[in-house]
This record gives sequence, C-alpha cells and structure tokens, in this order.
Amino acid sequence: MLAEDPQVDIRSAVALRPDLTEEQRAAVRHDFDSTSVSHTLPWVEDLHGDADAMRRLAASSHPLVRRSVARARHLPADVVALLARDEDRAVRLFLAESCEDAPADMLLEVWRWWDGSFSHPGRPRNHPNFPRTGLLRYTGDPSGRMRRLVLDDPESTPADVARLARDPEAEVRRRAAEDTRLSPADAVRLLNDPEAQVRDTALCNPRLPARVLAALLHDRDTARAAVTNPAIPVPVLYRILTAAAAAVAALN
Repeated sequence: MLAEDPQVDIRSAVALRPDLTEEQRAAVRHDFDSTSVSHTLPWVEDLHGDADAMRRLAASSHPLVRRSVARARHLPADVVALLARDEDRAVRLFLAESCEDAPADMLLEVWRWWDGSFSHPGRPRNHPNFPRTGLLRYTGDPSGRMRRLVLDDPESTPADVARLARDPEAEVRRRAAEDTRLSPADAVRLLNDPEAQVRDTALCNPRLPARVLAALLHDRDTARAAVTNPAIPVPVLYRILTAAAAAVAALN
C-alpha cells in the first residue's frame, strides 16, 4: 500500500527499504534527484563483504543503491566491470574514490571531469590503479586536465616541463610550477603569472634561486607561502622562527 502512496516522498522512502527484492524496488515509482548529495545506505554498507549481495545490488534500478555498492573498498571483478559502465556518473565517481579495484580506463574517464574532493583528496589521480605510464600521448590533448598528466609519466623530460610552464591554461602551468625539474628561470617567470594559484605554487618550488627566495621571505605579501619552500636551509628556518618569536614577544 505504501509503495502506491500518492505522496512521492513516501514512495521514495519505500524504494530504499532493504527488505525489497530488486523486482519490487523497480516497481516503485520513486523520485530521486541525481544531482543531490548522496550518502551510503547503511544496510548496503553492511553487505559490502557479501559478493552475491553486491552482484544483486549492483544491478539495482535505484541509483542510490548502486552508488552505495560502489563505495565498497573491494568488489568482485564482474561487479566492478558493471559499475564502471554505469549511466550514473556518480556511481563511477564513487567507484573511483572508494574501490581499490576500479579499472584504469574508468579512472582516466573520471579524471576528465573530477580531480578530488575534501573527503577523498587526490582521487582518482592518486588511485593505485591510475595509469602511470603512456601519459605522454596527452601532450596535445585539447583538455588541459589531460595535459597535466604528461608530467606524471616517468618518461617526461625537463623539456616537457618547460613547454607546459607556458601552457595557455592555468591548471597546466600550475602543475609545471610544482615540478622539481622546472628551470630556475621558469620558476622566477611564473612568480608573475596572471593566476594567483600558479604564483603561489611557484613560490614553493625549490628551483627558485636563493637570492629570489630571500627577497620573497622579506616581502610581507609572499613570506607566508615562501617560508614553506623546501629549499630553505634548516638554520635559516630557525633564524626565521627566532625572529618571529621575538616580534611576538615585543607586541606583548
């Protein structure tokens, strides 16, 4: 009776009951906003270790059930293959973020439109199955997000870094600005990049010449970021801390 209630929110709640068969769930006329923030269904999470249950639920008609399956840390290969082709891209995103068995080709596909969240920073790029080789083929890709990957390839060279440091897209220049193969001249040039994120990243590059880094440390506008540069010798850091402590004490 509740599955046929005139109130859509009631039918939608019924559609997520754990005691329904998937045939019964599919018969419920529910409402689901695919753009809303979704959370893993607790009863699906409790079944993450049950391979047969994951196979059954991965084929569910309800996107939230499939999204909840995709949050499992490990899944059978056939379930992974099914979810990696899911029409709901949030299912593929959750698989990339949570499942250690996510396939490389799907991780690359997700990377084209997602580069990490607060809850899963770095995914899918830092996923263990994310491709580490063959990325030079994206050198001429029209998407800056894909061109960023070029410098992750172990066969990339300082010449690739230099080229991407002049890329028209800021996110690509920022990736070059953090590379330790960046030339000192390019590191200095990127300090004047039109985009603040590129400038801030260049401030932390250890290839900055010592005289330039010293000047940045004496500038109130750049000191906070520049002090995190790994090229600063430890004795200098101690001197900075001592001077900062003395300044604070003088204020008190």
